[in-house]
Amino acid sequence: MIPSFSLTPYLNRFSNFSTVGVWNSTIREAVNQGHSHKALILYRQMKQNGVEPNNFTFPFVAKACSKLSYVRISQMVHTHVVKSSFQFGVFVQTAVVDMYVKCGQLGVAYTVFEKMTVRDLAAWNSMILGFAHSGFLDRVLCLFCQMMFSGIRPDTVTVLGLTQVSSHSKNVKLLKAIQSLGIQLGLDADISLANTWIGAYAKCGDLQLAKVVFDGIDLGVRSVVSWNSMIAAYSNFEKFRDALNCYKLMSCDGYRADSSTVVSLLSSCAQPEAMLQGTLIHCHGIQLGCDYDISVVNTLISMYSKSGDIVSARLLFDNMPCRTCVSWTVIISGYAEKGDLDEALRLFHAMEAAGEKPDSVTVLSLISGFGQTGALELGKWIHSYAFSNGLRHNTVVSNALIDMYAKCGSMNDARDLFSIMPEKTLVSWTTMIAGCALNGEVKEAFDHFNSMVSSDMKPNHITFLAVLQACTHSGILEKGMEYFNMMTCEYFIDPGLDHYSCMVDLFGRKGKIKEALELVQNMPVKPDIGIWSSLLSSCKIHRNVEIGKYVSDRLFELDPLVAVPYVEMANIYASDQRWDDVAAIRKMMKNNKVKKFPGQSIVQVNGNRHVFGVEDRGHSEDLFIYEVLDSLFLQLKEEEEYSVQLNQEYDLH
Repeated sequence: MIPSFSLTPYLNRFSNFSTVGVWNSTIREAVNQGHSHKALILYRQMKQNGVEPNNFTFPFVAKACSKLSYVRISQMVHTHVVKSSFQFGVFVQTAVVDMYVKCGQLGVAYTVFEKMTVRDLAAWNSMILGFAHSGFLDRVLCLFCQMMFSGIRPDTVTVLGLTQVSSHSKNVKLLKAIQSLGIQLGLDADISLANTWIGAYAKCGDLQLAKVVFDGIDLGVRSVVSWNSMIAAYSNFEKFRDALNCYKLMSCDGYRADSSTVVSLLSSCAQPEAMLQGTLIHCHGIQLGCDYDISVVNTLISMYSKSGDIVSARLLFDNMPCRTCVSWTVIISGYAEKGDLDEALRLFHAMEAAGEKPDSVTVLSLISGFGQTGALELGKWIHSYAFSNGLRHNTVVSNALIDMYAKCGSMNDARDLFSIMPEKTLVSWTTMIAGCALNGEVKEAFDHFNSMVSSDMKPNHITFLAVLQACTHSGILEKGMEYFNMMTCEYFIDPGLDHYSCMVDLFGRKGKIKEALELVQNMPVKPDIGIWSSLLSSCKIHRNVEIGKYVSDRLFELDPLVAVPYVEMANIYASDQRWDDVAAIRKMMKNNKVKKFPGQSIVQVNGNRHVFGVEDRGHSEDLFIYEVLDSLFLQLKEEEEYSVQLNQEYDLH
């Protein structure tokens, strides 16, 4: 139903005139002023007065439907078009295509588009933007090629659509090609296009090229949007210092920050080490009058939560006069990430009681929290809730549930969910492979990888990381080398630090310490703490004092306050009975004021969390607990023997 409005200002002008031209003028005026509901009521009144619409009427009415996303009324207007003598007019057909695209009816839009005998640039752009917005890369590129073969010259809107889909697919090579096309077409001077390229390069993971585009914009042409795009790019990489420096330059150039600037700055500070800067930006936002902007408040809640200050986040949330679904989601996510599932669930139920329906993002935040804490029963509850509330066919939610079940150790539930998924994406396969690797189901992980490749799905760097982790868990070096070579030589994927870390660990497990060190030293990327720590652990297992000393020195240089390398190196010296060196390590720890914090484990039973420290025997059920632990230890030894047997089988092959 179309809502009722007072049409007196519009209908008074029809006291003496009833021509289609006057109706068209008034409908257009209503649409342009943002009164799309009134435009549709006027259209209905026009039909009731016996005035037939013409080829100028339909585009205005279609535009009103587009703004309101009314599918039923759009279908009605389309019926009127088909019954009129203007159904084959290029402007009318283009308006219908655009109307269906903006109403989310891509299939219907494409059907209308295919039947057009003559297509103008606007029609091509509507379809390209529609498919780009939905992330259909192949369809966008296919349409673009057809458009070029038809002799239609692309414009700024076309390039914007192509940029959007390359950003969505995170394809930096495609984005470079699109930028080159824009330059060839002479569109690179368009400020809106340059601003879009900055954001696109950031989303594709190339901050340097984003900065090159920004620096290439003439100083006299730069706008607040340009500066905001660059600040958002730094925020995307969590480079809060660069984001703040960029903002200082923006202020020096005389540009005043708006709410988008503040949101990007706060987003860059959503990490514990940037807590102080985030608080200062909060104060600055209040001075700018942005503290009542709901998007700013939501970002503040997220920033304080991710910085570890859930109390400040809650204070902001409790004092919000108006809360959106995003507001509830960020505070629920904050408690879920903190591990306080009781409060996260209480807020979730309070959100429903307040009449705000949780969306997929809200559900995903709880799924993630349950997975991180191993809360299997709560995980099963959120699974049931999601499926009974319209998220059964949401692939992202299903992928998250598979990941949650795997982290909770319930691979049967993960398998059952994976098997009934109507559409398995690359993320679905990768999540399942990673889950199998995490739970020691190595052969199944390999089988899933082979099935995925057989279904013509191309693995990415995360898929290979998952399968390499499966090799690491089982210590199968030969398979690890096979997948590593496949990644680099067959799929031309550059290994990252995580991939090298797996290979170093594999060499180390096999006792090939020298080969592992050579791999680290010849890496094209600088090794991080994780890789050196992995190698040091291998040195400890195989009692290699010489390389262990070299590796520990590298770790001390990277971060002298981390306790692990000191402890590991002391154990290596102790295994070789070099007690003077053990004493020297302990003295070094004392001089550097390194503190070793005891590890803790969290177990959830019947909804209650139990925290255990090292050698903790203070629990009321400690006798029963250690009896079960002894049983698990024996079972672990059996699994280890099976792993060795499996390893030998692969070595034979």
